[in-house]
Amino acid sequence: MTRPAPTDVRKIAVVGTGLIGASWTAYYLSRGLEVAATDPAPGARDQLAAFIARVWPQLEELGLAANADPDRWTFAKDVESVVGDADFVQENAPEREEIKRDVFARIDAGAASDVVIASSASGMLMTPLQVRLKHPERCILSHPFNPPHLVPLVELSGGEQTDSTALDWSMAFYEAVGKVPIRLAREMPGHIASRMQGAMWREAVYLVEQGIASVEDIDKALAYGPGLRMAAFGPHMTFHLAGGSGGLQHFIDHIGESQVRRWKTLGNPELTPAVREKLVKGVAAECKGRSIADLEAERDACLIAVIKALGSARAAAR
Repeated sequence: MTRPAPTDVRKIAVVGTGLIGASWTAYYLSRGLEVAATDPAPGARDQLAAFIARVWPQLEELGLAANADPDRWTFAKDVESVVGDADFVQENAPEREEIKRDVFARIDAGAASDVVIASSASGMLMTPLQVRLKHPERCILSHPFNPPHLVPLVELSGGEQTDSTALDWSMAFYEAVGKVPIRLAREMPGHIASRMQGAMWREAVYLVEQGIASVEDIDKALAYGPGLRMAAFGPHMTFHLAGGSGGLQHFIDHIGESQVRRWKTLGNPELTPAVREKLVKGVAAECKGRSIADLEAERDACLIAVIKALGSARAAAR
């Protein structure tokens, strides 16, 4: 089999249909693709069907491909039967190296030799997963942000044995299905977005540890301040605009040293029992009795509103 053009992909194999895999499945269906899914967990097929039915109205609100069909998927218990005729494989197995290696070996043996195998791993690197594979050059990491059916970002990186053409192809494929892929020049634990998110949470935990403010007020500080600006632009562009007509050069020249002094005061907290208790009690108070399902519904509604608003604003600006 010859790898299809990125715009000619028709069938996706989704290996692992937990939270991330189910979300990927729904998204690919919304783009008019066929999906063959597999997961060994008891009840996995029914859970996947329920997830697709639940999120399909969200995908309709964001806009479906002309040939999108929520029923255009099949399910099997074994990996080999779903990857054999797939144009692309999205792997979402549990993040334990021994499990991932076994799953990758089975996909590698069953999929056509040129088909890209992409792992959704968030806390692992690709290099260890390529060990003893027959075709390691086509294996990449493609880390989505949760939930993948709503959040556009996908972080791509290769391992030591990945061929750059697999990454080139994958960048074009994800763009073709409406994602916003970014590419790491080399592997890095936590990739890009999770590292930046982790840095923000570390400081948020430090502020709680130091008794500076409540958990709820610290969350509000980000959500109603920097978070709004960063929905439009990332940190470098945000500070470029903070420099006025002189841009980032002016900002660094005039405020850079104060930023460095501030960096030196940033905390490095420990999750001691006392800090854990503060965090858990604080977020419970912030929830005000709302369940996880309630909060997920609110989050998803906000995500959809922001995505639609940004799309309209950017279309008008261009």
